[in-house]
Amino acid sequence: MTEFYNDIVLDHYRNPRNTGILEAADAVGKAENSACGDVLHLYLKIEEDRVSAARFQTFGCAAAIAAGSCLTEMITGLSLDKLRDIRRQDVVDALGGLPPMKVHCSVLAEDAIRAALENFGNSD
Repeated sequence: MTEFYNDIVLDHYRNPRNTGILEAADAVGKAENSACGDVLHLYLKIEEDRVSAARFQTFGCAAAIAAGSCLTEMITGLSLDKLRDIRRQDVVDALGGLPPMKVHCSVLAEDAIRAALENFGNSD
């Protein structure tokens, strides 16, 4: 595995941050990749239009776990406007790159954000 992934990806995979369900989440997003079976759940606590806490659960490969972990660190503290601007390439860049065959894992992160924002907007 170490020949495929850089040290940042391996660190997030081996020591994932912000895992688990966030009780009383204000927004929940779920993203799936039907081709490979990866699933990412993103839980957000929103206070004063900012992400005050983010957690994730994933079923997937090392890159999917790393992407979820990295994503939660990237978005904690962001305004909702900045959160809307996060794209898959931002996750890839924050991870220091992913092998071409694993870039789809960053799509899960972007899709989970979109789903969570939609859920937040419809939970009123």
